[in-house]
Amino acid sequence: MTEPALSQEAAPPPSPSLPEWNLTHLYESRESAALSADLRGAEQAALGFHARYAGKLGDLDGEGLAAAIVDYETIDETLSRVMSYAYLVYAEDMSDGANGRFLQAMQERVTGISSSLLFFTLELNRIEQADLDRLMQVPALKRYEPWLRDVRVFRDHQLSDELERLLHEKAVAGRNSWVRLFDETIADLRFPIGGQEMTSSDALNCLTDASAERRKEAAQAIGSVLGANIRLFTHITNTLAKDKHIEDTWRRFREPWSSRNLSNYVEDSVVDALLTAVRAAYPELSHRYYAMKARWFGADQIDYWDRNAPLPDDDDSTIPWPDAERIVLDAYRRFTPELGAIGEQFFTEGWIDVPPRAGKAPGAFSHPTVPSAHPYILLNYHGKTRDVMTLAHELGHGVHQVLAGAQGHLLADTPLTLAETASVFGEMLTFRSLIDSETNPRRRKIMLASKVEDMINTVVRQIAFYEFERRVHSRRRQGELSAEEIGGIWLDVQRESLGPAIRFDDDYAAWWAYIPHFVHSPFYVYAYAFGDCLVNSLYAVYQRAEDGFAERYLDLLRAGGTRRHRELLAPFGLDATDPGFWQEGLDVIRGLIDELAAMDT
Repeated sequence: MTEPALSQEAAPPPSPSLPEWNLTHLYESRESAALSADLRGAEQAALGFHARYAGKLGDLDGEGLAAAIVDYETIDETLSRVMSYAYLVYAEDMSDGANGRFLQAMQERVTGISSSLLFFTLELNRIEQADLDRLMQVPALKRYEPWLRDVRVFRDHQLSDELERLLHEKAVAGRNSWVRLFDETIADLRFPIGGQEMTSSDALNCLTDASAERRKEAAQAIGSVLGANIRLFTHITNTLAKDKHIEDTWRRFREPWSSRNLSNYVEDSVVDALLTAVRAAYPELSHRYYAMKARWFGADQIDYWDRNAPLPDDDDSTIPWPDAERIVLDAYRRFTPELGAIGEQFFTEGWIDVPPRAGKAPGAFSHPTVPSAHPYILLNYHGKTRDVMTLAHELGHGVHQVLAGAQGHLLADTPLTLAETASVFGEMLTFRSLIDSETNPRRRKIMLASKVEDMINTVVRQIAFYEFERRVHSRRRQGELSAEEIGGIWLDVQRESLGPAIRFDDDYAAWWAYIPHFVHSPFYVYAYAFGDCLVNSLYAVYQRAEDGFAERYLDLLRAGGTRRHRELLAPFGLDATDPGFWQEGLDVIRGLIDELAAMDT
């Protein structure tokens, strides 16, 4: 993960050298005849599916149940294609009201259609396991065993059919609407910096500027604008947390984060072990590194806006887009030509959107869409080294999504904890390629420091975000929180995680408000730390025994959602349930900090 960057109100036209994606691979336009036909066809198919199967799943044999799943998969993939297109159009310009209305219209239409399908997974979960095991002898049904396994994980938390349908249909006017309000508010915010009105992407990008004054001005503008809107962000957060609490209570989830862990198919105890290991390592990792960075700046402390500042001897040069493309693809190709060949398609086939634009979704993502199409990557490229690493990260997701797509729509989806493995591994390949070819000691130090900061942002900072969410959601169960209470929790976890070398002021108390993961995907963020530590351990295996590793790694990616993390890691001799597993991953970060410390002696 990279921290979302912030675009100018009157931004110049995108440079021809910065590619934009081609969404016509999904549909020609919002008014596309093919889009309308898909919706009509899916609606008719869903009604027919309901008539054929509702209340009758228990009477089907193995072949019949397999045929029903194939029909369900076909309809659901069509609906997912529509929603993927609607969201990507919206992400191009969230400030365009027509895009927002289109997304809302598609959400409402798809929700209405999918209501006819809702019975299917509910009835599947009412089939006794012994009966399902007997039916599973049929090869056509056996193929879907991993999907059925994952559907049935939620069996104990399933509500009545009527309540499930109510929650499903109300989402478009409930939670989804609050998420849209957050997105559009963030997209519309402007931050006055250097005489310009900047979007969040460009404003946050200023925090890596070589000028200390510009970093300070940007930080103060961000804090001021977020602070001026903090009542709205507080209300959104309180509402969504309460909404989650109500549903968690009905579904009998013990803790606010339990549903996320279940959806990631990882035990609470494994995540708790990760949280404990990273928090215990704060002094050796982030506290130690930022104390070193403060010394490089000639001080005992640095202000929070200097946390990601370039080092004093960094020339802060801009990396042209063609160089970024070459750097990442060369690193992928060196690992295995297949990885590079898949990655290259994103650049040659119109699968990537790069220029920062007013209204564009901040940050970066790779959207898998559906296996019958292909993923799309969104970036906001500013030419910094971190932007190159973001490209490597998102391309890792994209390659993973392409490889897993061969499993088909229902089996391609990967739990978040494993989805972040491919992205972080892509970053590591790119970093190692760059650092291994660098002979200049000054440049090597800068690159090592940048990598350490990225790893701290991925591991320490994301665990701090996770701890922030845990405290906010737990406190919300006792009543609504004020902006001051949420800001206080935010400052507490930031001080704990970043250490005494980082100096905060009161304006920083509002900075929790811009983090989209808190709104879009509660408790998502620990997956980044999970993925980073896992990749550190995985990369250590690669360095020890390269023979056969690439093929085993590609098999891991091709598996999609068919196997759990224990099965996927077993060929590499790794076990995430082993308490020492997380320490091995954290030791990689310690080693890089040790290397930096040695450069100062």
